[in-house]
Amino acid sequence: MTKITFVQPDGRSQTVSARAGDSVMQTALAHSIDGIFAECGGAMMCATCHCYIEDARTGEASQGEEDLLDCAEDEVRPSSRLSCQIKVSEDLDGLVVHLPVTVD
Repeated sequence: MTKITFVQPDGRSQTVSARAGDSVMQTALAHSIDGIFAECGGAMMCATCHCYIEDARTGEASQGEEDLLDCAEDEVRPSSRLSCQIKVSEDLDGLVVHLPVTVD
């Protein structure tokens, strides 16, 4: 299985197993990862699954994803992605996902 590490803003990390074909967002929800809310359920309509990924293996954000990231509540960086748009594959084994600071 593919392993993904989620890193909280305070540096705490959690490595979980992910199923091929699921999204990084689905993986986060399945493992109750704090910071991924996914209010739209992965329909790319809310940006509440915003994360930071500095890994070329995930590909580049689509234009629609980039447009939606402009609505993200957190700081948007060059490494910003919507976790609902990243599909898990064996090629992503070892992926590190940094989570933004969330505002309560």
